[in-house]
Amino acid sequence: MVPMDRIQSLRLYVRLVDLGSFSKAASDLGIGQPTATKMVAQLEQRLGSRLLHRTTRGVSPTEVGQMFYEKCRLILHHVDEADTVAALVQSQVQGLLRINTSVAFGRRVMAPMVINFMRQNPKLQIDLTFDDRYVDLVEQGIDVAIRMGRLGDSSLGARYLGLNPWIVVASPEYLKGRELPEHPRDLVKHDALIYSTAQGDARWHFAGGDGANEVVQVSGPLRSNNLSTLLVAARNHMGVAALPWYVAFQSVNSGAVVPLLKTYTLPAQEIHAVFPSPRLVPAKVKGFVDWLSGQFGGAWWETQA
Repeated sequence: MVPMDRIQSLRLYVRLVDLGSFSKAASDLGIGQPTATKMVAQLEQRLGSRLLHRTTRGVSPTEVGQMFYEKCRLILHHVDEADTVAALVQSQVQGLLRINTSVAFGRRVMAPMVINFMRQNPKLQIDLTFDDRYVDLVEQGIDVAIRMGRLGDSSLGARYLGLNPWIVVASPEYLKGRELPEHPRDLVKHDALIYSTAQGDARWHFAGGDGANEVVQVSGPLRSNNLSTLLVAARNHMGVAALPWYVAFQSVNSGAVVPLLKTYTLPAQEIHAVFPSPRLVPAKVKGFVDWLSGQFGGAWWETQA
């Protein structure tokens, strides 16, 4: 690859031949005339050939200088063409976009969203991966990850997309013959289905309409790091589960489970798009993130059903 200072020297030489003047060529490139003179002297020394005739009227190429000029024009044409191609790719939503997110969110939410986005951008190819463990974007070559929860300080680029609210549910069959919980502390009398990676694990945090916070230590027969497993257990009358609305909505809508403690709320998770760097963000990433930022307003989980 030709170093940038070499490219600058070639540009200067071509402008010198075109304009026939050191002062005009230097001004055209935004450098001083002494700098231009030095650059050409270094170029001639490196090549071991005199490239220019210098007279009081200006400069003109030697025989070797004329041949070198023709080659320089060809090289610069290809360099400018490459820059144009890079700028074009950078400005269009096209190419391969690698996206990563968690398993449940990816399957229920991101998959249909990504398919919709692909329909709008036919030049785009998507590599969509699901993983509940932390993924190093740079190491794994990920262009954008969708992550839940508050972000820590990092050098990554990020965009806030919206909130992921949670609810407490149980099946009508499970609730038969049991006291309906009216306050979070009533959950100690119930079998809890515990998600082991969020909402404080077995300590469920609630906020009431009056702003008061309640923390309840729950217990039960099942603990899992998979939200779909907990939903299946709740639908099969095994206990009370705290789930994101996007996981529970279809089952709530069908009546398979019902919301509990409606006057209390669990902490909502922030949803972020995260990408390797906040600078020089590729158009395919920016386009996707811009589009996503309009997808998580209101009761967005209802549109995923």
